[in-house]
Amino acid sequence: MIEHKNISQPIYIKLKEMILSGELEQGEKIVQERIASLLGVSRTPLMKALLALENEYLVESIPRRGMYVKSWDKKEITDIYICREALEGMAARLLALSSNDNIIKQLQACFNPFISKKKINLETYSKADEKFHSLLIKLTGNEPLDKIYFFGKIHDKVTGRGLIRTPEETLEEHFGIIKAISKKNADEAEKLARMHIKKSRELLFNQ
Repeated sequence: MIEHKNISQPIYIKLKEMILSGELEQGEKIVQERIASLLGVSRTPLMKALLALENEYLVESIPRRGMYVKSWDKKEITDIYICREALEGMAARLLALSSNDNIIKQLQACFNPFISKKKINLETYSKADEKFHSLLIKLTGNEPLDKIYFFGKIHDKVTGRGLIRTPEETLEEHFGIIKAISKKNADEAEKLARMHIKKSRELLFNQ
């Protein structure tokens, strides 16, 4: 049973975890009585949590049918990647314009462990890849950009796409972006960051 002064927040967090982990699958109807019983809460705070998730496009309300975990079609997933391409390109540009040694070290630290490795563990690399793309946004210090990017990052997890291309192909691209940022070449940093996402987008439905 969940216990908290503001009961809606922990319910919201738990439901989001259930969606991201696949415990609640895309297209699955959310049976509120069952979820309320499972979490040991009443319907009112549960509904508040569901409304918050609906605002994040993780849950959708279908008239006369109820609440469902949102399903994503090809166009919606493609659109997410188009948004990511623009946002990460802008982030790389901003970092290049304000680059310092600390920023470069944090970005490089994501991938330094994979340099010269003949065989790269996909799970470990996937986590490093996720951290790099999050840092690319967060290190700009631009809060509105971070909030906008939040949706793309969450939805990327929901759709379960994971790594689209191999580490052998993307590792060099990541270091290319970092190099452009370190040289304060804003045009090159943006171009490389956008191309990095674009390549994955183009391969997304051709695997």
